[in-house]
Amino acid sequence: MCGIAGIISTNPELVQANDIKKMIDRLAHRGPDGEGVWINKEGSIGMGHRRLGIIDPSALSAQPMHFLQRYTITYNGCIYNYREIKASLLKQGYSFATQSDTEVILAAYDCYQEKCLSLFDGMFAFAIWDEKEKVFFAARDRFGEKPFYYAQRQEAFYFASEMKALWSLGFSNKPEERMMLNYITLGYVQNPSNKSQTFYPGLLSLPPAHYLSYQLYNNKLETTAYFNIDKQYTQDISFEQASMHLAEMLESSIRLRLRSDMPIGFNLSGGLDSSTIVTLANEITKSSNNLKTFSAVFPEFEKDETSYIQQLISQTNVQNYTVTPTAEELIRDLIKISWHQEEPFPSSGIYAQYRILELARQHEIKVVLDGQGADESLAGYHKYIHWFLQEVLSHHRFGKFSKERKFLAENNIQIKWDIRNIIAAFLPSHVAIALEKAEYKRIINHPYINKSLILQSKGREWEGVDKPIITKLNDILYFNTMCNGLEELLRYADRNAAAHGIEARFPFLQHHLVSFIFSLPSSFKINNGFTKWILRKTMENKLPEKITWRTNKVGFEPPQKKWMEDKRLGDLIHECKRALVNNQLLIPEVLNKKVVPMNEHEANNFDWRYLSAGLLYSH
Repeated sequence: MCGIAGIISTNPELVQANDIKKMIDRLAHRGPDGEGVWINKEGSIGMGHRRLGIIDPSALSAQPMHFLQRYTITYNGCIYNYREIKASLLKQGYSFATQSDTEVILAAYDCYQEKCLSLFDGMFAFAIWDEKEKVFFAARDRFGEKPFYYAQRQEAFYFASEMKALWSLGFSNKPEERMMLNYITLGYVQNPSNKSQTFYPGLLSLPPAHYLSYQLYNNKLETTAYFNIDKQYTQDISFEQASMHLAEMLESSIRLRLRSDMPIGFNLSGGLDSSTIVTLANEITKSSNNLKTFSAVFPEFEKDETSYIQQLISQTNVQNYTVTPTAEELIRDLIKISWHQEEPFPSSGIYAQYRILELARQHEIKVVLDGQGADESLAGYHKYIHWFLQEVLSHHRFGKFSKERKFLAENNIQIKWDIRNIIAAFLPSHVAIALEKAEYKRIINHPYINKSLILQSKGREWEGVDKPIITKLNDILYFNTMCNGLEELLRYADRNAAAHGIEARFPFLQHHLVSFIFSLPSSFKINNGFTKWILRKTMENKLPEKITWRTNKVGFEPPQKKWMEDKRLGDLIHECKRALVNNQLLIPEVLNKKVVPMNEHEANNFDWRYLSAGLLYSH
């Protein structure tokens, strides 16, 4: 976790050290261990860096870093397999002055240019300046674990890890109305049809799995995709072989993500994913007395996971530290969290994650491993079940369909299923169109939206309303992994970790592992009434049975409904609604509407959306 920023221009007057310093000062939380500013002799490019020292924290590895008197880099992230890449480069004649992964990126770029990205197993957002060719190259990791924002103004190109660094130079921090409209009415925090769009006009996000090339003197900017996932079920492999391969790949991913020169901890809910990571890491390190885990617990709340957490602790003997956030603390921290997040967040679960990472930092942890990403590839959410059943039905596997319905009922998993699902199984393109129309109706029929905002959107009616055509389970998994869903969750984690000077790592997002899971048949993912079937079977002899075979999905869920009943939070929601009225997004009648408290995952939780959207005007 670091903060990067920079300015590029043919006009040296626009590349000023004071401006770059101003940008990285806004990113100080991302890198509390040091800072650096560099401008080339021509004054055509300046780079800044805020450092969180994780690998080789010595002064030699400070950034911006130079290489071969030609390249300069500012970099945020970690290349986990840097030692293996370095060994290969050494054989090709490269030499290194540091023990860092940063220098390995530079050497790999010199050797392979943009093709170096295919070598990297990691999370990253970096920018490299080639002084010889006068070319700027930037890249972002495959799933969007690390952020990269950019903008152009007059004769200059600007970039940074967070948008607040760009705001410091006068770029607008007033939210874009269409994005706000889609968030308030639909809950969308991204535009799935335009991954570059943010909530702020003129500020763009480099999409995951893309690199950017900017030729200074031609003023030529290009973005190019370098990675994608194959949605087809391509593996001809038995379930037993697939399970063994999954175990090997997951262990390898965890082993690489344990590389650090700083203390490592683990986010632990009582769920399958985080329990899997803690258990395998415990086996790999053989040092359970040193492993520290961190959890949010909510005594007396029906979805409290304390009992599951205790079962894993008893089996592994890892240390566990807990925090119990309250409504009062949420109110105290909301403006600060909104400042860190920069764009809306959909529920108070983001606050629970924030407090867990704060707890980890209090225990001097600088790296945490987290289970994020497993649900999107392994079909962990219950919402995926009806798409799985539609795939089974469309292939006329009526026996399998009946059996799965029976098992789901036995597991007390209730899914909505009617004639519309049968139509979706056989006419998926028609259903996608119908869903898009339904979404648009939800926008225009929202009772408190300012109708002038709807009129202003004329000609853009469908912007950001994008429903994929789903013919099989992998189609929706792909959409949530690569198009809309996962990147949003990774943004919450990145900002929450950065707020406390922590680097968050996600073993389930090793790209070879994700590609392998996608290649497996849908029945390996959902089977016998269980989601994540293959992971459960792989871990059934390593985890407590009640964790392996639990069917209720929670994961750091706070008692949000109870919190929203708190008058103080109700008053804050009212003030946020007033901000939305003052900015002509909502009509004044909304101020007479009482708050409707809802739990985290309930549909149409408009009052939470008013809260999160209104907070953006406090930045």
